[in-house]
Amino acid sequence: ASDDLSALGFRSAAEAAAEQRLRRSRAEEAAGGACAGPSGPASSVYLVGVGPGDVELLTVKALRLMRDADLVLYDRLISPEVLSMVGPQAAMLYVGKEAGLHTRPQEEIHRLLHLYAHAGKSVVRLKGGDPTVFGRGGEELEYLEARGVPVQIVPGITAASGIAAALRVPLTHRDYADSVRFVTGHARSENSAPVAERYRWEVLSDPSQTLVVYMGLSTLPQFADGLLQAGLDASTPAVAVQDGTTATQRVVAAPLGGLATAVEEASLASPTLVIIGRVVSLLREASAGELAAAAAAAASAAVSEADTLPEPTAAAEEARALLDSLKAGGRLR
Repeated sequence: ASDDLSALGFRSAAEAAAEQRLRRSRAEEAAGGACAGPSGPASSVYLVGVGPGDVELLTVKALRLMRDADLVLYDRLISPEVLSMVGPQAAMLYVGKEAGLHTRPQEEIHRLLHLYAHAGKSVVRLKGGDPTVFGRGGEELEYLEARGVPVQIVPGITAASGIAAALRVPLTHRDYADSVRFVTGHARSENSAPVAERYRWEVLSDPSQTLVVYMGLSTLPQFADGLLQAGLDASTPAVAVQDGTTATQRVVAAPLGGLATAVEEASLASPTLVIIGRVVSLLREASAGELAAAAAAAASAAVSEADTLPEPTAAAEEARALLDSLKAGGRLR
């Protein structure tokens, strides 16, 4: 009988509400009101940093929000162990990016966050590391606040801190470095300037600081050359770390002058973080066995903890219906 009713167009209350929101959203866009967005009060969007990969580096606040969320938008760098801690009631949407391949443009992610917030759902945007350190959290914050959506930022342990700690390398040290600088090796797609023209090399080549390069794998040869040309000694200690703080972590240490070649020979892949400076001389690499054992223990604990999470709620089922209806209507792929 229920199948017959569905065939006639009958829907549950949650499905009907989701479809009605979709119809109104389309009508507003057709009327030229896409920028204004849906009417009515919006729930908060939480921009949540989950750290560099080790599930045990999650903050208590991040974990609480993940467990309570109705809708979760997550990035490519979120580890499976971290995702396993999301409450089973949540509707999940992958919005990851990698070099040359964006599942969804950033502008579409902005619109989705806006739409979900006005649907009255608990919306969590999960980001690797810290959401405001090369994570586009600032762009999402500006977009949502300009449209009246409350935003809360939940900081996470940024990759530089988490990975340096895993390697037992202090980012600052009175005998080696009196400052630390974070830079990105990845430019915006519209930035066609060569690497040699993107940076103030005289500032980056200060031997008394620690330099941490995010997303710099593809430009590492040019980046290292820029530092060398600016006068930084080729013997400066440096290290590149793939999949930092996880069971698949790989470490390549070499003097700056030979780092790019060593990384290429090791076939490191993204995500790779690079740390350059005299503090790297203190490197005490944990054995592969130690790293694997620690990560496996964390993953096992995460799975056990996830097994105790509550069953989906009615509100969460409505959130899933909203997500499904958006996909069915061609608004999501």
